[in-house]
Amino acid sequence: MGQTVVEKIAQSHMAEGPSGRPLRAGDFLSIRPHHVMTHDNTSPVMQKFQAIGAPKVLDPKQPVFILDHDIQNTSEANLTKYRSIEEFASQQGVEFYPAGTGIGHQVMVEQQYVVPGSFVVASDSHSNMYGGVGAVGTPVVRTDAAAIWATGTFWWQIPRSVQVVLTGELPEGASGKDVILALCGLYNQGEVLNAAVEFIGPGVATLSMDERLAISNMTTEWGALVGWFPVDETTLEFLRRRREILLARGVERVTEEDLAGWKEDPLWGDEDAAYAARIDLDLSSVSPHVSGPDTVQVATALGEIESKRIEVQKAYLVSCVNSRSEDIAKAAAVLKGRRVADGVELYVAAASKEVQRDCEDNGSWRTLLDAGAIPLPPGCGPCIGLGTGLLEAGEVGISATNRNFKGRMGSREAECYLASPAVVAASAVAGYICGPGDVADRRLASDLRSLPSTVEPEEKVEILPGFPERIRGRLVFLPQDNLNTDGIYGKDYTYRDDMTPAMMAEVVFENYDPEFAGVAQAGDILVGSWNFGTGSSREQAVTSLQAKGIAMVIAASYSQTYLRNAFNNGFTCIQCPELVQSVRLLTAEDVDSEAKTIIPGQDLEVDFSSGAIRLGGESFRFPALGSVPQALVVAGGVENQVRQRLGIG
Repeated sequence: MGQTVVEKIAQSHMAEGPSGRPLRAGDFLSIRPHHVMTHDNTSPVMQKFQAIGAPKVLDPKQPVFILDHDIQNTSEANLTKYRSIEEFASQQGVEFYPAGTGIGHQVMVEQQYVVPGSFVVASDSHSNMYGGVGAVGTPVVRTDAAAIWATGTFWWQIPRSVQVVLTGELPEGASGKDVILALCGLYNQGEVLNAAVEFIGPGVATLSMDERLAISNMTTEWGALVGWFPVDETTLEFLRRRREILLARGVERVTEEDLAGWKEDPLWGDEDAAYAARIDLDLSSVSPHVSGPDTVQVATALGEIESKRIEVQKAYLVSCVNSRSEDIAKAAAVLKGRRVADGVELYVAAASKEVQRDCEDNGSWRTLLDAGAIPLPPGCGPCIGLGTGLLEAGEVGISATNRNFKGRMGSREAECYLASPAVVAASAVAGYICGPGDVADRRLASDLRSLPSTVEPEEKVEILPGFPERIRGRLVFLPQDNLNTDGIYGKDYTYRDDMTPAMMAEVVFENYDPEFAGVAQAGDILVGSWNFGTGSSREQAVTSLQAKGIAMVIAASYSQTYLRNAFNNGFTCIQCPELVQSVRLLTAEDVDSEAKTIIPGQDLEVDFSSGAIRLGGESFRFPALGSVPQALVVAGGVENQVRQRLGIG
């Protein structure tokens, strides 16, 4: 069996994991990433790093600090935080980019910390963007970032891979942003949730680098962990140009030999690799789309929404998805010789200082300002609800950002739509959502094919001392899909410092089922459904289950953040959709009655040595837990594990 691109790149960065065979989806391993980027959240990562007791950053060339999120905040408290980050970077010898340099992901690509075939992470969800240049980019949580600083590695589970085969060429007026908006709206039932998406096919060559970066960036909103594009002449030309710019500044991170190697031996998935699904998309069928309001899962063709004449009060050309030179040029072409409508505010912020300088040099930045656009410093801001220009109650915004969750860009009583830079600019001029010219809506030509799953041979797993060979416990079924972290551990307790483990155990699942704490027992095995633990990153959604004495969780799928928090706290979670489907059949009557917590009176036995779950007379396979996740559980979590490795305490 061959390997997907992600499996190959993970294999080349593996520090510890399955040996004697190629890596495959579901495998847990320890990865040594090329780089780890942190932004304003460098400060809490520093706190975790210092709490671990690590004396110094193991490899100062691995982390990169880029301040970008709250750069409009000039309060003494924020400036003090920024100074402490810069001082820490200087002490540790870490590359540091101050506020105003640009958005972290853009800077990482511009400065060539991200290259084809590399594995680069960041404590930010839009790390997927690095796939635009042929890398694996994926997010990590803050604890992971601190562990990487201390040991150079973090744990990862290889996701399933989905291919998106692109054919044709985008018609006039459509953009890469429209491609990803259309995909988010068309396949919005978890088809790529926690998957690695590979964009391949002849249509890739027709997309510019800025369009690829935008598509990769928003695979995050589509639910994927990775959004990868192959390396071709467009990629190589971009890398050559960036190399020349950096060489002129005395910096060389990409050599001529590197470029020659990527050209001669571009990375591809093997023909016999196992893919979970394949999506075919004809780019020539893509028309401009608008997502929303307040969700990326509803995407409407521009022509349909234009007829509704939805008035807007604010428009945004900001963020890491659509504020590069090409995006600003497209907006400038719409705005040239025109003015933003009365009653509308158009905010613009370049993705980086360098992008803004380029746009100033070519005149597109002046065109925006002459049209009445309000400039903001290069960085984040209104797209995450910080700084100037937030949506107020009753307002409607049209934005070229990547997220429009309710309340994210301001008041929860406002509405926000997403669109391409050209549509945002045209809407700002018209005062309502519209395109820059006549719109020809097209029938989107796309098809999804699920591929047969590969049955891997049984594999005997060595059990580490201190890790159980098997667990037996009462089955407790939670049938709701997308059970979020607020349902597991409510917001009323999340920021209370007085919550003891006993108190946490009393309120676990209170927002989901107030009866849960009274019927669940220590030693129970919870069986969840799909996308278990979605929502916020609160760690108490894990530690409250530990406080209750829950033995482990089995789910059809997880929020990746929840899964990371679980093992980072030494709590076992495994994925087995076949078991969940069987339990649904077993409890069908109770599920139909909308019961919240179902206890069918049967026990589960989980055999970790063979990767099998037994329920009654049935047996179900799950991805085996090798030495990497076992060691996390035995150590009681990643922070304890790092201390042990460093010989601290």
